[in-house]
Amino acid sequence: MALDPSTRLILTLGLGAGASSLAGRALDPLVGVIGTEFQATPETVALLATAFALPYALVQPVLGPVGDAIGKLRVIRACLVVLVLALVASAFSPDLATLAILRVIGGGAAGGVFPLAIAAVGDGVPMERRQVALSRLLVAGLTGAVMGGALGAAAAPLIGWRGVQLVCAGVALAGFVVLWGRRDAGTSRRLDIAEVMVRYGGILRLAAARVLYAAVFLEGVLLFGIFPFLAPIFVERGLAGPSGGITEAGLSVTFYAFGGFVFAALAPFMLSRLGQVRMIRLGGCFGALGLCALALAPAAFVAIGACLVIGLGFYMVHSSIQTRVTEVAPTARGTAVALHAFSFFLGQSLGPVAMGAMRAALGPQPALLATAAGICVLAMWLAPRGSRPPNR
Repeated sequence: MALDPSTRLILTLGLGAGASSLAGRALDPLVGVIGTEFQATPETVALLATAFALPYALVQPVLGPVGDAIGKLRVIRACLVVLVLALVASAFSPDLATLAILRVIGGGAAGGVFPLAIAAVGDGVPMERRQVALSRLLVAGLTGAVMGGALGAAAAPLIGWRGVQLVCAGVALAGFVVLWGRRDAGTSRRLDIAEVMVRYGGILRLAAARVLYAAVFLEGVLLFGIFPFLAPIFVERGLAGPSGGITEAGLSVTFYAFGGFVFAALAPFMLSRLGQVRMIRLGGCFGALGLCALALAPAAFVAIGACLVIGLGFYMVHSSIQTRVTEVAPTARGTAVALHAFSFFLGQSLGPVAMGAMRAALGPQPALLATAAGICVLAMWLAPRGSRPPNR
């Protein structure tokens, strides 16, 4: 049976999107291993997540308009090539500083993949089917996140963290090959810097856009600060096994991503029965509940299961933000989505810093409980806001 065009588009973009997520998450469970090799503290090694996420954010104001001008898929292919090279080189890093620099390069390259894939879906899929289509694209990104956690936990004892980086490079190369020859659905135009600046100003003057960008920034700060500290959390609570928390951290990342798979499967039902506003509110409650369970879990399996609930809540909120962003400026969708990704990954880059500071000031458990309160309040504030008025 022939696939419909939107399904073919998702399948084509999916491998590249998954590869960028894989590259971003694969080192999260390995903070302790890398710290031991390079004689660095977990707090220092955790900044590798910032080294990847910050350039991912900073390239968005550039790559979004470039994608609008010369073609989103063309930019995605170029970024996948750079990502492959950075991952291969990082496998041979002689010290932590070199690894951090290569993570910066890899993060910048990954920044041109998933956000522009979202914009390409916006170009190719009508609004009434777009959130379901985006939920399916999320499955591809989630597969990368799942494999990142699983690969880091399971493969590192066999091939080391350096081998894990080479596997990530192979997946990114496959994503490039699959996209080869695919044509953009959107129209290309000459890149005009003055026009780009006017377009940015026009988008930022939209109240709905400002709400969405502020919300996704805070979402990144609140939720993505926990991942580099998962292994230390299990060790501090006395819940770690012989691996020193690596296995538990890897399973936690994996179960978090499985929460996204649950959302993708339930998205059509939830949207039809709850509507987007109530789904956002419920997602905030799920995220807060999962974070409380992670903070207070009496056993490792409870903490790991809590990460599934966190993931489900996160994607209920985040998918709604993504969908609203694709319609906030339809004639400059790549630029609008780029600002969304800029805000989100800027938040992600600050997340480990903020969580490290809260852990130092409040302690590990109160820091997680404060994060739970923050995500719940954010969802309640966001739910009725950020939709583009019909007459705009």
